Amino acid sequence: MAELAPGAAPERAMDTTLTPDAETGLRDEAKPSRRDYDALPASDPKSPVALFGTDEPLSMDCGITLAPFRVAYQTVGTLNAERSNAVLICHALTGDQHFAHTHPVTGKAGWWETLVGPGKPIDTNRYFVICSNVIGSCMGSTGPASLDPSTGRPYGLDFPLVTIRDMVRAQSMLLDRLGIRDLFLCIGGSMGGMQVLQWASLFPERVFAAMPIATGARHSAQNIAFHEVGRQAIMADPAWADGRYLEEGTRPAKGLGVARMGAHITYLSEPALHRKFGRRLQNRAAPTFSFNADFQIESYLRHQGLSFVERFDANAYLYLTRAMDYFDLAEDHGGVLANAFRGSKTRFCVISFTSDWLFPTADSRAIVHALNAVAAPVAFVEVESDKGHDAFLLDEPAMFSAAQGFIDAAARARGL
Repeated sequence: MAELAPGAAPERAMDTTLTPDAETGLRDEAKPSRRDYDALPASDPKSPVALFGTDEPLSMDCGITLAPFRVAYQTVGTLNAERSNAVLICHALTGDQHFAHTHPVTGKAGWWETLVGPGKPIDTNRYFVICSNVIGSCMGSTGPASLDPSTGRPYGLDFPLVTIRDMVRAQSMLLDRLGIRDLFLCIGGSMGGMQVLQWASLFPERVFAAMPIATGARHSAQNIAFHEVGRQAIMADPAWADGRYLEEGTRPAKGLGVARMGAHITYLSEPALHRKFGRRLQNRAAPTFSFNADFQIESYLRHQGLSFVERFDANAYLYLTRAMDYFDLAEDHGGVLANAFRGSKTRFCVISFTSDWLFPTADSRAIVHALNAVAAPVAFVEVESDKGHDAFLLDEPAMFSAAQGFIDAAARARGL
């Protein structure tokens, strides 16, 4: 699961100011026109886009061949003459390619500017950094909000089901297009960490170093359950229109907002929620004896729901949560996770957080044990933090220090 809106991590931007909509609940969405659709990030991502024609299809796990399709991406830094300093950032569930760029919808800073930039662990003065919007998302790569060339209508639920492996295959095609034969580093958190593990398993010869953060080699039953609640909230919204809301000129804002509210709780920890909100009332001295947002935490969650629907597509949320649910790297290798990494020369650094109950440290240890079983080089760091799952997006000095040490050592081994 993932993550905060780009640039809206709670430690940096915990705005609890009550708006009229957050006071009473999620608002009804005005009907978007065709002109509005053409301005959506799915159609106009405000970033470079790699186009793949009918002669360059993406073979998907569901048995469908997707063509044509496109991948939206962003880069920072300079590729060296040997093309050996490329870093691929894999984004999380609700992230996108704008990792170090002003977001075109929210106007906020890139979602991983804590980790990426000049002089930071992923130093853009040394490395050429790439991040692509995953297939199935809604920020410019082909997904359910894209137009189906065979009909001229948005795909909606006619879009094929996506897997983490499909995302990685599309990323590999993008790297081929950019002339990058292999990666110095592949890094990501949560769903991004799943992609890192898939990269290391599917294309081990193309990954020199891998850093999966706050993730697991499969989704737990509890995580699948949380996702299903969110999906049902979306599909229960009458404006969802059986997934054809873009054609109907509606948007399931209430359902998507509720899905975001529920998911956001899983990204935080009880100590973080208590520290930030406790049971404090929002701009009032006493309860109103109504169902308005009396508590600060209610206001915050409603704000998260409201802001999320402005930048994300409801069907994309369905597709990407399902992709995470399907992910099980051990099952893909005879039920033995170690087999996914057998023979790999990739060096790994696995990072977890003590208060992450969405992807607890036990999930990371299972990855480390599998790597140890095949004698793969691996470092493991459990970061002491009370910030929950979203800690990987925040200002965590221990994580930065671990990342800096691992990346610097890998760079020396790589000759960078």
